[in-house]
Amino acid sequence: MTSASLLDAPVRLLFLAQDPARVAAQLGGAALTLLDAAPLRDDISTDEITPVPILTHFDEKLGRYPYTGFRAGDTQPIGIDAIRQSGINVVVAGKRYGKGSSREHSPMAEKSAGVRLVIAESFERIYRQNADNIGLYTSTDMGLVARLQGGERITVDEIVAGRDALAAAIVKAGGLLAFGQAQLRDVTPAAESAAESSDMAGAPPRTLFEKIVRRHLLQTPATAADPQQGDGVFLRADWRFIHEYYSGMAAHMLHARFGRPLRLADPDRIVVFEDHTSYVEESPNHVRAGIVPNVRAMCQAQRDFADAYGLRQHRTLTEAEAARDTGANVAGISHAMMAEHYALPGQVVVGTDSHTPHSGALGCVAFGVGTTDMANAFVTGAVRLTLPASLRIELDGAPAQGVTAKDIVLHLLALPEIRAGAGVGKVFEFAGEAIASLSIDERATLTNMTAELGGLTGIVAPDAETARFLRERRGVDAGIEPWMRSDPDAGYAAVLRVDCATLSPLVASPGDPGNGVPLSSLTARPRIDIAYGGSCTAGKREDFDYYHQVLAWAVARGLRLPDGVTLYLQYGTTAVRDYCVAQGYDKTFAAVGARILQPSCGACANCGPGSSTEASQVTISAINRNFPGRSGPGSVWLASPPTVMASALAGELASFAELQARY
Repeated sequence: MTSASLLDAPVRLLFLAQDPARVAAQLGGAALTLLDAAPLRDDISTDEITPVPILTHFDEKLGRYPYTGFRAGDTQPIGIDAIRQSGINVVVAGKRYGKGSSREHSPMAEKSAGVRLVIAESFERIYRQNADNIGLYTSTDMGLVARLQGGERITVDEIVAGRDALAAAIVKAGGLLAFGQAQLRDVTPAAESAAESSDMAGAPPRTLFEKIVRRHLLQTPATAADPQQGDGVFLRADWRFIHEYYSGMAAHMLHARFGRPLRLADPDRIVVFEDHTSYVEESPNHVRAGIVPNVRAMCQAQRDFADAYGLRQHRTLTEAEAARDTGANVAGISHAMMAEHYALPGQVVVGTDSHTPHSGALGCVAFGVGTTDMANAFVTGAVRLTLPASLRIELDGAPAQGVTAKDIVLHLLALPEIRAGAGVGKVFEFAGEAIASLSIDERATLTNMTAELGGLTGIVAPDAETARFLRERRGVDAGIEPWMRSDPDAGYAAVLRVDCATLSPLVASPGDPGNGVPLSSLTARPRIDIAYGGSCTAGKREDFDYYHQVLAWAVARGLRLPDGVTLYLQYGTTAVRDYCVAQGYDKTFAAVGARILQPSCGACANCGPGSSTEASQVTISAINRNFPGRSGPGSVWLASPPTVMASALAGELASFAELQARY
């Protein structure tokens, strides 16, 4: 197999160029060189490869849709069926290809359309791992372009050269399920001496991440007994969770390979969430595409799968159902729910969402995976990981009044090192004076947005604040053990220092979360049509404290939303909703004219109210991403919860301090 030529058909390349005319010319049959096509698009997100409405498909139908959200200039030059009809089998792009969501639909759509190889200057971790898992080849060797165009024969061995041994073995096996069926039947925990070596005299210094990983290592025929950085391993996951956009695909591939019924590994440790589609009937994106029935069928497929195997489920109720709810329903956005109900310090948590690192705020290893990784974990209990390097983020100084964790992460995203890809695939370990002063909710903003930073995960060593959160919010008395910290001489790829005392409120201009600038530096302030507070990043209890602080100040002065501005507030979980009602916040929100939405993933993923409907609309949002098309056709500015509320009241971008100065 390894000596076989990668491509049996004639090579047809598509350069994903910045110039839409060059993209259109290639689809029409023109053959360009890399020099002709330059410059290539960087930062192509999975939202562009497969926009949200496409995610209701989980089979070969996906092949009609790759790149239908791709933007070159102000246009979307790739239409439905364009890749299949043009015979494209090799795609070439720039840096950080596949950033954003963990959706495996993206490489699946590419492969189903006939693409065999994606070449890019660099890849986001989840996208590349998803591609490996389904047998779509990837390479960062840009020299392959000229070789392919020159008619050279490229082999699979060349494609996997330089990859870690486990990744290479999975690619050669044709994907993860085929590999897992052969290699993961009888996984065993690694030897106790290896797992606990970080606690023994003479052991090398390790980070907290490395210590947790070593306590969860599984020994397999394909992995090293004492793995090092860069090696592929399998871990035992304490918790595995999935949501409705992935369950149907996972069930489909598992039943196709293994038949029915399945033997799931440790099913009591699997959690199923229906959290993305609660407002689908009010989602312009879904209604316009006519796919609401598809979404409902997708949700039913998840419920059927969970019922068939007795898996625990959480489902956000509709507004009508919530009005009749007696308080027994516990639901919300999956990764926020994991921190509120399941994850504990020292554990490993994996989920089919790129924002799974949310739970890292509690001192656990939490990271996102694709559908095939989760399907494999369902039946083996093992989750794949390439051991990454770590960055230590030293947050010094005390943040000034009005500066939040969201401002800190927007500052990090704008750093030249991060923009250049220094964080891709790495662990972000947050430490320092500022971290010690932040609550778990604020720490979760940082770990949650390691997805945007390009990292595998974010982690904060557990401390007294962690114990307080677990005791007061969850009634759990979780002891913080002495080993749950990084050793003083642990190794890091780099240490980034931020003096948080010098920061002011930031905003990220439309197009990318890395476009952060101090709000005070903007002389022209865009008008606002929509303001949105919510999502996993900004739907937590303390986020709503911020929302209420600003809006209560406004109500006390008789202020309401200006004409033409719509404000949406969406709770992250039922616990957050119940807290706000108990505090009387809902009355303040109503007084200012906000629309309150039940706990769910919403406008952040273009799944409900709060998304724009016209390209001319401008949104100020507390969500985590503002990729093109992510929350509708309009422009999205990212900001902290207080800045979003102040901007809503001002009708233009404004900080809370600036708003106060006007009155």
